[in-house]
Amino acid sequence: MKKFLVLAGLLLHTLMALPQQRTSIDPGGVWPDQHGNHIQAHGGGIIKIGKRYYWYGEQRRQGLDRALRYVSCYESTDLTNWKFLGDALQQQDPENLGPNWVLERPKVFYNKKTKNYVMYFHLDDSKYKFARVGVAVSKKPEGPFKYVKSFRPLDKESRDIGQFIDDDGTPYLVFESRPTKGFYIAGLSADYMDVVKEVSFIQSPLEGGAIVHYKGLYYAIGSALTGWKPNPNKFATATTLAGPWSEFKDIAPVATNTYSSQSTMLIKVEGTKNTTVIYMGDQWKPGTQWDSRYLWMPVEIGDGKLWLPEPKPWQLNIKTGEWKAL
Repeated sequence: MKKFLVLAGLLLHTLMALPQQRTSIDPGGVWPDQHGNHIQAHGGGIIKIGKRYYWYGEQRRQGLDRALRYVSCYESTDLTNWKFLGDALQQQDPENLGPNWVLERPKVFYNKKTKNYVMYFHLDDSKYKFARVGVAVSKKPEGPFKYVKSFRPLDKESRDIGQFIDDDGTPYLVFESRPTKGFYIAGLSADYMDVVKEVSFIQSPLEGGAIVHYKGLYYAIGSALTGWKPNPNKFATATTLAGPWSEFKDIAPVATNTYSSQSTMLIKVEGTKNTTVIYMGDQWKPGTQWDSRYLWMPVEIGDGKLWLPEPKPWQLNIKTGEWKAL
């Protein structure tokens, strides 16, 4: 009996130590992975392969080797509970960029023909003069990714990047170009390793570009060029990616500065009963980057309008595509 009680006590202790399955998303809150650690996937992007979602982002946990840059990878089937798969990329300075070199906003595409996972990221020196995209490749979603090259897409300076995969699977790179005061939507080559054509140039000085296609319209959002400091994000619409694009309008009350967040992606969840579009934003904390938070919230969208409601905890039914605020 004594041995049974000891074993039962150990089992209970183990179960209590395991993180509970999450049933809701809390915008701006600590978001633990399966180990109870706050998710480190900042400036990130998400792809869906089968029924699994993969979230890639800047790894900012404490204690990292300052000479390296890291991209993390998380996996989920419900967009609420995330499993840390490890650092998909651990990269030394690839282009002799010097101290405090920059690797930001990683985005991954899966090429069905080559069966390669292709990662793009903003690659720069500490003064943001290099202004290129870096490319790395892996055969597995969790990596390890191997650095291949860097280049300037369309021969333009490239800083903040985003990604868009259209409903037919066509991939696009979105990148901000400071000299031209706008951002580009560019088509990728067949192997996804290069940019081959300009699809659209949206002449508005915005970064953090994100795009979604919803009921016959394309919606593009972005934030003003204020660095770490949040600002009022804006959106525009077009019937085709090539444009013409409408004037930009606010997506949230101006005074909130997009609820202290910056756009990084729009996620479309198509279910059996509804389609939900989720605003995916970062709440940056420059001084304590490991504690930066994520603001995910379904948007009110349709008929050329897009609005980010006041963030509050919410639940998503991944099968039906329905959500509800708590």
